[in-house]
Amino acid sequence: MNYKLLGRSGLKVSELCLGTMGFGTEAGWGADKETSFAIMDAFANAGGNFLDTANVYKLGTSEKIIGEYIHNHSRDYFVLATKYSLKDNTTNPNASGNNRKNMMRSVEESLKRLKTDFIDVLYLHIWDDITPIDEVMRAMDDLIRQGKVNYAAISDTPAWVVAKGNTLAELMGWSQFVALQVEYSLIQRAPERELIPMAKHFGMTVTPWAPLGGGVLSGKYLRGEQGRIKPESKRLDERSVNITKAVVAIADEFGVSASHVALQWAMSQGFSSIPIVGATKVSQLEDNLKTINVTLSKEHLQKLDEVSVIDLGFPGEFFKEDAVKMNSFGGFYDRVEKRN
Repeated sequence: MNYKLLGRSGLKVSELCLGTMGFGTEAGWGADKETSFAIMDAFANAGGNFLDTANVYKLGTSEKIIGEYIHNHSRDYFVLATKYSLKDNTTNPNASGNNRKNMMRSVEESLKRLKTDFIDVLYLHIWDDITPIDEVMRAMDDLIRQGKVNYAAISDTPAWVVAKGNTLAELMGWSQFVALQVEYSLIQRAPERELIPMAKHFGMTVTPWAPLGGGVLSGKYLRGEQGRIKPESKRLDERSVNITKAVVAIADEFGVSASHVALQWAMSQGFSSIPIVGATKVSQLEDNLKTINVTLSKEHLQKLDEVSVIDLGFPGEFFKEDAVKMNSFGGFYDRVEKRN
C-alpha cells in the first residue's frame, strides 16, 4: 500500500480507505465482531491505516468494534475518521443536525465508543440546510484546539457551502476542511459538475463512497447474483448496465476483477481521490486490495470516460463551446497552459 497526503495537510493515509458501515449485525446484515477484527487485521497487514466510520453506523456498533480493536492495537498507527450530524437518538431536537450543540455531544459519545481521546478526521455527515456554516467551522476549530479532533472534513454538502466554509476559515484563521466525501463512481459522476472542481481548487482530497455503485460495478448483477439493490434502482438502469459491461470487458482483458477496474478508474481522475471500500468478509477486502496492482492505460480510461460521460449542464457545457473559447481566449485557447 502506498500513502497519500490528506488534502492540504501533512497527514499520510493509505491509498484505499476501509469503510466500516457493515461492522455489526444490526438490521440482519453485516460482520460480527470477530469478522470485523479479521478484516481490520487484513487491512493493516496490507499497509492500510485509514478507517472510516460514523456515529450512526450499526447504531453505534461500528464505532464500538473499532474502539475495542484499536484499544488492543497501536492507536497511533490508524487514521480514524468518523462523522456527526445524523441522529443517534430521538430524545430531543438537538440530537441531530449540524449545530454546535449536536457536534459537541456527538463527538463526546463517539470518543467513548471508540475508546480514544481523539478523532483524527471529523466529517460533517450530511448538510442540514439550516445551520450557518460559520457555526460549523468555529465549532470544529474549537474541537481541534482542544485536541479532541485533528482534522476537519465534510460529506454530502453543496459545493457553495463547502467553499464558503473554507474561505471563512482561511479569513478567520480557523482549520479548513481537508477532505470531501461524496458518492462518486462510473455510474455517479454528478460531482464533476461542481463538487470536484471545488475540491481541486481548495486542495481537498475526495473520498468517494459507493465507488462500486453499491456493488453494481463488480458485475455481480450482470451475472444474476442477488444483492441489496432493487431492480428498479437507477444503479441498474440501461446506462449503468452498459457502463458495467465496459468495465467487465476491460477486467477480462486484464484477467482481474471488475471491481479492480472500477476502483482504479476512481483513483485515476487527475485529483486526489481515496475510494472507501467496504467489506463484511475478509475475502471481499482481500479482493479489493488487489486494485493497487492494476494500472489502466489512457485508452482504457478514455473508453470508460466515454461510456459513462454525463452532461455537465450550465455553465460546464457552455464553457466548452468553440465560440466561448474564442471569445474568452482570443484564439489562444490551445496555446495557454490550463490549471489542473
